[in-house]
Amino acid sequence: MVTYDRRGLSRSSSTDEPPDLGTHAGDASRVLSAVADGPALVFGGSIGAAIALELTVRHPAQVRRAVIHEPPVSALLPDGPRVELVAAQLDVEQAHHHAGVPAAMARFARLARIDAADREPDAPLAPPGPDRLANLEFFLSHDAPAVRRYRPDEAALRAQAARIVPAAGATSTGPVPQCAHALARLLDTEVVTFPGGHNGFAFRPRAFAERLREVLRPTGA
Repeated sequence: MVTYDRRGLSRSSSTDEPPDLGTHAGDASRVLSAVADGPALVFGGSIGAAIALELTVRHPAQVRRAVIHEPPVSALLPDGPRVELVAAQLDVEQAHHHAGVPAAMARFARLARIDAADREPDAPLAPPGPDRLANLEFFLSHDAPAVRRYRPDEAALRAQAARIVPAAGATSTGPVPQCAHALARLLDTEVVTFPGGHNGFAFRPRAFAERLREVLRPTGA
């Protein structure tokens, strides 16, 4: 398994220009070129799901299958839910601008319907690292607006439908999981359900990992 620090976060450097989803997808492609000897099994959650979508569209030969867990991509939604999600995303960004990181992350938690009680009893909660505040500042200043502005190429998504697995949390509510269902409708497929909510991979790691293995396991294995 390979993970990496996204551009602008922790050990990765930034650039003069704010990164967009295409930039992030290009970075992910370069990581795969360096470490993989064939098409990869990809998982992305939240902004990572949006990046994984763009990676699959731009570099399909590098992706065997991509699990896209609750991508907060408003462009996938019909008009009403789209307006609701964009307004909530703007509210997070404006809270950051006017009141700082804690206020913005509180709004984000409400948007994503994050429930701290919806977790495995012994799930470890990683302590905040030394880069946490700087990472959140970068995320709220650059990545959150990039996700809000992201408009995927729907025709290109349909062309890669066999590689894409839309996914949502079993306890998720609100406009964000609706994006996964809208993606499934676009691709004429079903949403795969995972344990927990928007951040089930962190709060229910054991059950989530087992479900991910099931989803990515080759047919007949």
